[in-house]
Formats: sequence, C-alpha cells, structure tokens
Amino acid sequence: MGNLHEGHLSLIKKARSLAGKNGVVIVTVFVNKIQFGPKEDFKKYPRTLKSDLNQCRHLNVDIFFTPKDHSMYNIKHSTFVTEEILSQRMEGNSRPSHFRGVTTVVAKLFNIIQPNTAVFGAKDFQQAAIITRMVNDLNFPVKIVVAPIIREKDGLAMSSRNRYLNSSERTEATILIESIQLAKRIVSSRKTPIASNSLVKKLKKHIATKHLVKLDYIEFFDSKTLEPVKHVKRGTHMSLAIYLGKTRLIDNSRL
Repeated sequence: MGNLHEGHLSLIKKARSLAGKNGVVIVTVFVNKIQFGPKEDFKKYPRTLKSDLNQCRHLNVDIFFTPKDHSMYNIKHSTFVTEEILSQRMEGNSRPSHFRGVTTVVAKLFNIIQPNTAVFGAKDFQQAAIITRMVNDLNFPVKIVVAPIIREKDGLAMSSRNRYLNSSERTEATILIESIQLAKRIVSSRKTPIASNSLVKKLKKHIATKHLVKLDYIEFFDSKTLEPVKHVKRGTHMSLAIYLGKTRLIDNSRL
C-alpha cells in the first residue's frame, strides 16, 4: 500500500532475483479502501508516492503501477472474492471484512497485470496463506513467493504503521518480538509440548508489564492449515497483535 520501507524493498529485490536481469518487475502501490474497517485508518494511512517512485527507480523497477480508486472500484462494483476457512481466525476475527478486501484487490491486480510470480512478505503470514489458497482454488497461473520479515535493529518488524507511534509507544512496541523470543525459549527448554492456554497465560503476564500495550490476540497454529493447536512444540507457528494507542501492530514467527 505504499510508504515503502526496507521490508518492501526486500520484496522488490526478491522479485528481481526471480525475474532475472531481463525480466519485468512491476510494483503496485494502491491504498485499498475495501480492506479497511469503518473505524480504521484509511484516510490517514501514509501516502508517499513521490518517494515510493524514487525508491523503485533506484531498484530498476520496470513498471510502477498506481491505479486510482475509481478505476479499481467503479460505482456499480458489486463483486468480491472471499476465502472462507483460513480467514476466520486471528486477523479475520479482529477485522471481519479485511480479508475480503485483500483477496478481491489481489485477484483484480492479478487479472490486470497477469504476473508469473508475486512476492509477499511473511509479516502478514495469514494474508500470504490466504492468497496462496485463493490462487490454488481459483486456478490463477501465478506462483506465490513469501519473503522473510525485515526487522529494525531492536527486532520490531518493519511496518508503515510504525510511524504512528510516539517515542514511548515505540519503546514498548518491542514487546512483540520479546513475546516471540520468550515463547521460543519456553518451547525449546521443554522435552514435551506445552499446553497453548498455559503458554498464552505466561505471555499475557509478560505483556502486562508494558503499560501502554493492549493485547488483541495470541494464537498458536499449524503453519500450513492455520488450524489452532492445543499443545505448542517446536515448529508450531505463533502470531500476535497489539494496540499501542490507536496503532495496531502484528508479528509472527515459527517457534
């Protein structure tokens, strides 16, 4: 959705490595209104097209595609793409209409651009899984590649929404990676799996030490099916979401 940072640039670099020197790399920047809820930050979401374009030029992007709202969604638009299983939990539960907006816009962009390969970031792990499922279910001739999370020096996953944080909130935002690291230590120190509800309690206690943080969810699940697990072991995937003021941040990792 623009406001490009090193995380986005890593996706562009990955796309170039896959396309090769003579391939065509296309970057789409579009703040997609239908994936925002009525009380979310669509109007204030950072829009930095000039800077985004310059960064893409430096990376030798071939096409910088920035469609207008009216060209993507005309007045009579009434068709949407909905994935009905993977989208029910985590982000789908907290943001009920979000993934319908994501799958619809990605399907439209795939139809417009006709790419061979599309690169998405692992920070939005559930989103990447849903798009992969959509591509398989609807027979899109597109290979989905998921690139690693790019983090700040203190471990916070790069996100355009990080710029909303004041200095105190930014300091406490590291609770995301701290919680992941704590879960990893607990899991790796045990010879047997730990009950997920027990691990959640331990992490909630740790998160409660941060006075500005409001926890949205912590989930432990199978990375392929996104199905929740009752017992957590090495290889289980973890996702969590928090609020810092009005800013909502997410993170995830394989334990």
